[in-house]
Amino acid sequence: MTYLAKLGELTLKGSNLHEFERLLVKNTKDCLKDKDVQVTLHAGRMYIDCKEEDFEIVEFTLNHLLGITGWAKTRVCEREIESIKQAVLEEAKIQAEKGCKTFKIEARRSFKQFPLNSYEICCETAGVVEDLMKVDVHNPDCIITVEVRERAFVYCDSQTGCRGLPVGCSGKGLLLLSGGLDSPVAGYRMLRRGMKIECCYFHSYPYTSEEAQKKVEDLAQKLAYYGISTYLNIIPFTDVQMVIKEKAPEAWSTLMLRVCMMKVANMMAHRVHASCIITGESLGQVASQTIENMSVTEHFAEYPLLRPLCGLDKEEIIQTANFIDTYETSILPYEDCCVLFSPKHPILRGKVSDAEEIYKNMQVDELITESYKNRVIKKFNFDGTVEQISE
Repeated sequence: MTYLAKLGELTLKGSNLHEFERLLVKNTKDCLKDKDVQVTLHAGRMYIDCKEEDFEIVEFTLNHLLGITGWAKTRVCEREIESIKQAVLEEAKIQAEKGCKTFKIEARRSFKQFPLNSYEICCETAGVVEDLMKVDVHNPDCIITVEVRERAFVYCDSQTGCRGLPVGCSGKGLLLLSGGLDSPVAGYRMLRRGMKIECCYFHSYPYTSEEAQKKVEDLAQKLAYYGISTYLNIIPFTDVQMVIKEKAPEAWSTLMLRVCMMKVANMMAHRVHASCIITGESLGQVASQTIENMSVTEHFAEYPLLRPLCGLDKEEIIQTANFIDTYETSILPYEDCCVLFSPKHPILRGKVSDAEEIYKNMQVDELITESYKNRVIKKFNFDGTVEQISE
């Protein structure tokens, strides 16, 4: 059986196209390692030839593969009209058994030496289906597609792909991953732009539970399905938070927590050779995400600070969370450290000068460095396995 995947925007990359195609094929092979499959790419289409026992993993891969706009399971036949008509008839029988009453044929002839043009292919093949279903070019129950390329491909039930660019073509970013809705979506949106991500999670045991950490690990695994793999750095942050609670003005506690997180993120980004830091902040969503407070956080970042959700509202974020299957995990009732230590009346328009003074008075640099050194690292793989990493 052959699966056909349609390439997305990477086909517009001009002289760099070959490098993007090479990376897409590599990512596909990495997802399907140890499987008896053949992955090839030609003229804007990627083909995966596999056996029936691998159908499930191939389809799972295509549903999570960034860089394609769609895919379909195809019938492959000889590049001559009688073989194509037979393949169309077989596909039509399956669709009729599913209850389809009307159909439409769509044809694409990339191989220009084929004696029939696209319209003629439609006419010839429609004739063998008319005894099973009626033609309806405006609102058909099913669309049977014929593509004449280096081989002929016939398929129906084309699936939508994730689009975007192949992961790895846009460098690496460090994602501050919490257990909420926003940060996994932010990570996914950067993955779609071709950025490989590594994750950083701040854990404040016993104020945040082991269930809260497990929740974040589950989210990291779901991101690994799109990113081929990802690392999660678990930072013990209880001591730092206790100092913030004791020495920072209550109204500033959340904002100073984010400042301290940024200090750790700077160390992590340097360690993993990340080019930027990614957060799930959305402008105006909560008190710490006013433009003034976001400016305070950014002041303490030593790397570009990317906020891919900045202009989105909650409904748009939830829509993506549902698409990538993180929503149900994110809404589990295990709160992270940001929520548990939130002040009743947080500051809305913090100033950088005030933040610098408060941070200096907390004298928390050594604790931050200690938290960074005591991190636990886990690698989440595409196949669902998890590895404990030691440095």
